[in-house]
Amino acid sequence: MHTIKISLISLLITLSTLSANDKILGFWLSESGRAVVEITKENDTYNGEITWLLVEHTGEHNPALDKENPDEKLQARKLKGLKMLSGFKYDDGEYEGGKIYDPKSGKTYKAYMELENDNKIKLRGYVGISLFGRTSYWERQKSAVPDKFVK
Repeated sequence: MHTIKISLISLLITLSTLSANDKILGFWLSESGRAVVEITKENDTYNGEITWLLVEHTGEHNPALDKENPDEKLQARKLKGLKMLSGFKYDDGEYEGGKIYDPKSGKTYKAYMELENDNKIKLRGYVGISLFGRTSYWERQKSAVPDKFVK
């Protein structure tokens, strides 16, 4: 009976940890307000894909392409659907060891993320060590389209 209680307690602790780790899942509006990224989980890795772009709705050019990518073969790919966050692992309150791709520059940076609260992510991209980087804050959205555009 004692072993069953310990196993049940261990299972409950594991389940509560999993749900805490997964609070980052969902749709997030970038700091610029020009993109929504959906963060998903595959096995124990967190990734993010662009689901909405402002340029597609303003007529700047359609579709928005990855034209700044240094690889000429990738410059014709659409930004919508592009995986821009990859390889993040949850560890002690942070999602670390990941990378962020910046379509504006065509560069990929090391990155980490953490939840400031249930509706805000702190995302830091950097070169080498995190001291040499940039922090941005993303806001949770209810869907793949920014909340301000949903009626």
